[in-house]
Order: sequence, then structure tokens, then C-alpha cells
Amino acid sequence: MPAAEKKKKTPARKITAELKTKPTARSVAAFIDATPNEQRRRDAKTALALMKKWTGLKPKMWGPSIVGFGSYHYKYDSGREGDMCMTGFSPRASALVFYVMGGAPERDPLFGKLGKYRTGKSCLYINKLDDVDLGVLEKIVRRSVAYMRKTYPTTD
Repeated sequence: MPAAEKKKKTPARKITAELKTKPTARSVAAFIDATPNEQRRRDAKTALALMKKWTGLKPKMWGPSIVGFGSYHYKYDSGREGDMCMTGFSPRASALVFYVMGGAPERDPLFGKLGKYRTGKSCLYINKLDDVDLGVLEKIVRRSVAYMRKTYPTTD
């Protein structure tokens, strides 16, 4: 096709999808109190107290089901950007999930001392808090928070 007949390419548009995981005004206590599984609800109340102590931050609901602490702003090479909690937890039906965003990779020896858990990307899945060593969990959470504060200096 001759150059004159080639279609002009339109510049790529920045696609921005509305983020579902963002801070809300929903009550953390009401969310935890509504957790249907009694064991998970008890563990969530304990996790809330521990995470407040370990992070020194106030909890806030992020989206419909994450109790988050602090926040950070991220920006990918693709141009996509947003805000997310620095750390947090969620009492899901299948497990109590802790969000440890970095600084504590699974190959870290601490995980060998934690107890019974599973992981996925930045998630630490614990069936019940009695299955893990809370002192080790504290070290993992504190290490994650320190990593986030160093990596994203404007975190809170």
C-alpha cells in the first residue's frame, strides 16, 4: 500500500478503570462484627488490635473487605497508577489474609518459623491465628511496613 494511502494511527488513549480497592467510610468494627464465621471474627478482632500495635496506624476500610493500615501511591511503567493500603488484613471465608506488600519474601527464614500458612503474591493466608507464631507474624508485618516506607517514602 502506498504511503499516502496508509491509515493514520490514532494515539493510544490512557485507559483508566475505577479502582475498587480504595478507602471508604465504612466502619472497621461493623465490618468485623459482621464476619459470619465465629472463629474468623475472633481472629479478626485480635488481628485488628495487633496490627494497630505493630504499625502504629489507624485502620481504615479499603474496598468492601480489606482492613488497611497506611497507604502508598504506586505507578506502573504502563502509566497505571493508584493508591493502596500499605498493609492490612481481611477475614475471608477461606482464611484470614494478611497483606504484606514487600520486604518479607517467602524465602525469608522467618516463614519457616511462622507455622501453618500459605502464600500468594503479597498475601499470607492463615486459617486461624492459633496456627502461627504471633511473634514471627509481627516480625513479618513490621518488616513489610519498613520496606514499604523505604520504597515509597510518601507512605503514611
